[in-house]
Amino acid sequence: MAMFRLQGSKVLAVDMTGDAVKAKNGSMVAYDGQMAFKKLTGGGEGLRGMVTRRLTGEQMTVMEVRGRGTCWFADRASEINLVQLQGDKLYVESSNLLVTDAGLRTGTTFTGLRGASQGNGLFTTTVEGHGQAAIMSDGPAVVLRVSPQYPLTVDPGAYIAHQGNVRQSFQSGVTFRTFFGEGGGEAFQIRFEGDGLVYVQPSERNTIAGDL
Repeated sequence: MAMFRLQGSKVLAVDMTGDAVKAKNGSMVAYDGQMAFKKLTGGGEGLRGMVTRRLTGEQMTVMEVRGRGTCWFADRASEINLVQLQGDKLYVESSNLLVTDAGLRTGTTFTGLRGASQGNGLFTTTVEGHGQAAIMSDGPAVVLRVSPQYPLTVDPGAYIAHQGNVRQSFQSGVTFRTFFGEGGGEAFQIRFEGDGLVYVQPSERNTIAGDL
C-alpha cells in the first residue's frame, strides 16, 4: 500500500512500490522513479458518479498514478490533512479531496436539498475502505468530535468532511453571520448528530450562488 507523508503542511509525498493512488487532476508537482499516469473522469466512480457530478455541476477529473518511486502533490498552497480509514466511510466535499489510496472506493451520496437554492452540491463525495486519504483545507483544519450528548452545528462555508456514525441534516433559517447582521447569503446550517468527527476550515469558502 502506498505510504502517505506530509512534507510541511502543504505538500504530500506518496511513496509507491508498484501500487497506485488516485489524485486530483493537476495536483502533482514532482515525481521520481518510474510512474505511469491515467486520466479518470468522474472520479473513477463509473457512470453513476459521472451522472451525479454532471447534475450538480461538479464534474471532477481525477488521475491514477501507478509505479515505483515518490510523487509529490499540492494544490493552491492548501493545507493538507491525512485521514486513516479502517473500513469506515469518509464524506468529503469534492473540491477538498486531494489523493486517495487506489484501493479505496469512491462514490457520491445524496446529502439533502441544500443545493436547491445555493447551487453548491446536492451530492457529497464518499471514500470508503481501508487506507489513507488526503483532504485539503483553506488554513489548518480543525477536527471536532460529535457525540450523542453534544450534537454539532457547522456553517456550510467552513465544512470540509465528516466520518463516523453521524447523521447529517440541514437547518434552514439564519446562519451564524446573518444572525449577527453580517449577511452572507446562506440560508442554512449543517447539523451533525451521532458519534464521529467533523473537519472544518478556518477560512470560509464563498457559497453564495454556488461560487466555491
